[in-house]
Amino acid sequence: MRFPTALACLLLLASCGKVWNDPYPANQSGKNILYSSFSERPKHLDPAKAYTADEYDFIWQIYEPPLQYHYLKRPYTLIPATAADLPKPRYFNSEGKELPASAGEIAYSVYEIRIKSGIFFQPHPAFAKDAAGRSLYLDLKPGDLRNKFRLADFPGSGSRELVAADYVYQIKRLAHPRIHSPILGHMSDYIVGLKEYAALLEQEEKAARSAALPPVWTGLAGREISGVKVLDRYTYSIKVRGKYPQFIYWLAMPFFAPVPPEAERFYAQPGMAEKNFSLDWYPLGTGPYLLAENNPNARMVLARNPNFRGEAYPSAGEPEDAAAGLLADAGKTAPFIDAIVFTREKESIPYWNKFMQGYYDQSGISSDNFDSAVRVGIEGDAALSPEMARRGIRLKTSVATTAYYMAFNWLDPVVGGQGDATRQARARKLRQAISIAIDNEEFISIFANGRGVPGQGPIPPGIFGYRSGDDAYNPVVYEKTGSAWRRKSIAQAKKLLAEAGYPSGREAGSGAPLVLYLDTTGGGPGGKSRLDWYRKQLQKIDVQLEFRTSDWNRFQEKIRKGNTQMFYLGWNADYPDAENFMFLLDGAQGTVKQGGENKANYSNPEYDRLFAQMKNMENGPARQAIIDRMMAVLREDAPWVWAYHPKDYSLYHAWLYNVKPNQMARNGLKFYRLDPELREQKRAEWNRPVAWPLLLLFALLVLGTLPALRSWRARELAKA
Repeated sequence: MRFPTALACLLLLASCGKVWNDPYPANQSGKNILYSSFSERPKHLDPAKAYTADEYDFIWQIYEPPLQYHYLKRPYTLIPATAADLPKPRYFNSEGKELPASAGEIAYSVYEIRIKSGIFFQPHPAFAKDAAGRSLYLDLKPGDLRNKFRLADFPGSGSRELVAADYVYQIKRLAHPRIHSPILGHMSDYIVGLKEYAALLEQEEKAARSAALPPVWTGLAGREISGVKVLDRYTYSIKVRGKYPQFIYWLAMPFFAPVPPEAERFYAQPGMAEKNFSLDWYPLGTGPYLLAENNPNARMVLARNPNFRGEAYPSAGEPEDAAAGLLADAGKTAPFIDAIVFTREKESIPYWNKFMQGYYDQSGISSDNFDSAVRVGIEGDAALSPEMARRGIRLKTSVATTAYYMAFNWLDPVVGGQGDATRQARARKLRQAISIAIDNEEFISIFANGRGVPGQGPIPPGIFGYRSGDDAYNPVVYEKTGSAWRRKSIAQAKKLLAEAGYPSGREAGSGAPLVLYLDTTGGGPGGKSRLDWYRKQLQKIDVQLEFRTSDWNRFQEKIRKGNTQMFYLGWNADYPDAENFMFLLDGAQGTVKQGGENKANYSNPEYDRLFAQMKNMENGPARQAIIDRMMAVLREDAPWVWAYHPKDYSLYHAWLYNVKPNQMARNGLKFYRLDPELREQKRAEWNRPVAWPLLLLFALLVLGTLPALRSWRARELAKA
């Protein structure tokens, strides 16, 4: 009778309307907690090292650079975070004389950043002091860590006010050889004295290693970078070589967030690293949240920072934001959510099921689930499927600040830009013909579920310099018929191919077929289908395409040495400026000769001259005019097949508010707001136990036991 009894209890539970499949503890029910997920465990939570989206999901909530991006405005607009206002650079010549911004002999720029007073770090043992004001944990002795396994095992904690020296200390950390900051090389070219500072630290590190000395606290506070100075308690300055207006964007990245020297001194003590006590594991910031639990194989939890000063929700945005409800909380103090629980999900199916059951508050859309979630109209407009709409789920889309492209190696004798004027003209028409033949609208539809904007040049939408309307289209590849722009015909592409010297895809002189080569890594799952698709695109103009497949390391080596003809790559913006895309085609950035990011090795004297003029200009009509001319040069030369800019699709449940995707920053969680009561109601509705199969099973079990009971009673009566 044990099983029927247990089953009866289970049915009684079902009759009470209890949810059986809730993955979270019962004490979290109805709480103001955001539930999200992550797939790859973060390697670094130290702001001097972290540089991936998986890491930024966490550290953006914990650390505060001096600047940030406005949450709602587009194009992306910088505003103060901890800074009192946006710093305006001052310009000087080599003799130290101040110059106007329009001067042509600027030797260096100086950014003076003043931070707000009254900002405090999160509670942390590094700041703990005894009654006499002495540090509790900065001079630990052997054995003091015996019973310490988590940061919470240190009973004391404290805080202190953020000061300018904390920002300067972090810049020093970028140079330390033990930290291996990924931006040291780039910043050393601009921040005066940083390269020399890094060389000094490297020399000291080598001396310590040769003397077999154990690693000790870096002690950076006692050494200074010549171009970075603390001016007073709340003000510091950074001296930058030349005129580099894009530097201000770096001040909105975690690399330039403050780190207190006490934290590094605390974590550098003997025995700490062996127990994962480090900034990589336990970050320390001034942001709205702190890391309450770090279990990267299963769960990461952020909790409110009790010392956070609060931040007003934006009161202005784009014209459509008010209608979308994004200004309902204007002026209210954030953060609105008490905690954020990130659960690691390695498989897409259980992740998607949990979102549909209401156990994740937001979700991306994988290719497997796209058709069930979204309906794409004839004009390419996306709408939710009826099932999603019935559940009150909302769809948000945003174009990523990313450019995918197929590059022609400019050093290649067939598709490149070498030789005399006649040969260059032939290769140019060949590239133009290929650009027309490769139907990127079809590629987006087949391989990206329609999630993309066809490329017209290197600059994606949302970045200054991108043109909209008729000016957006590349007239070399597209033509206007009536009121619509359409890709030019294959007949026009074949005409260009013939003018290039390859009528019907054959060399005019020898009659040999034109065979081109695409270097590739194979593309992973679905890669063969994509490669077959590219082959068919060129077959439309009678050109044969062959593939040269290699692993990623070999592929990169071929690009570095120029041993390619065509290849496919992409670029994600570091900051929202046209220079960050246009430099990818600057002749001075050629990969083979200069080791730069111009993988195509493209070189055009007019483009290079315009780029040198444009890169340091402020946004405005004059800069836009130069960008327009640069785009015209690129479209005519066609060093890339402008593939597409991906479009991100995200789903949000009806109980989650104030969501607007931001492609340049991930610190928007502080502005999210929840309705936990509505969430509980919908979870109960969507996960109501289906009890009738159990009732049926219970009835069958009861019926099945009746004959046995009758037999037993008959035997007992016979014995009596």
